Amino acid sequence: MDTIQHIVNRGVDKRVIFNDNQDYLRFIHDMFEFNDEEPINSTWYKFKKSNNPEISVIRRRNIEKAPRKLLVDILAFCLMPNHYHLLLTPRKENAVPKFMKKLNMGYARYFNTKNTRSGALFEGRYRSVDVIEQAHFLYVPFYIHLNPLDLHAPSWRNGLIQNSSEALNFLENYRWSSFPDYMGKKNFPSVTSRDFLLEFFEGAEKHKQDMLDWLQEREPDGKGSVFLE
Repeated sequence: MDTIQHIVNRGVDKRVIFNDNQDYLRFIHDMFEFNDEEPINSTWYKFKKSNNPEISVIRRRNIEKAPRKLLVDILAFCLMPNHYHLLLTPRKENAVPKFMKKLNMGYARYFNTKNTRSGALFEGRYRSVDVIEQAHFLYVPFYIHLNPLDLHAPSWRNGLIQNSSEALNFLENYRWSSFPDYMGKKNFPSVTSRDFLLEFFEGAEKHKQDMLDWLQEREPDGKGSVFLE
């Protein structure tokens, strides 16, 4: 198995780095566009300000573009208001640092331009943990996709879920995560490489049931254990 890396980065001083839907969409666009060995042609997409949070800030130019030469496979992701998680496998040596430099610098440039600010956006380069042990590998994809519960049922970090069905429904409909795509919903399917994890988790339905089982074990009458970062 190729090296899998769990990447985490937060806003400087824990500041919010995604203010609205446009910001989330821009970062997801950047995950796709910067995942390329070739330099990004800045004329391919143009940033357009909009007061409507439902309108993407990305406007595609009508020019030809060569197919991407991927730096990494993005296995999973989750964007939260002040941080993000990525699960990556490199396609070549030093691919992860190259991808992360392009991603962080590109998004910070967009964010600072949009908000008329300067200075660092993120608290540091990023934090990376190699996923080596099988137990860690089993845990990380679930943990990444469970993060949005901080916005819905924050007691999950103490091993307490009041309503597992509502929690699962929230996760399935949280747009800024790869979990909906793993459940078979077309959210941002072109961003992630899901075949490896879906095979490991024995398909979308089995993965959904495993997630529901985990949540149910943490209901007041369940017998689950605490699951923390």
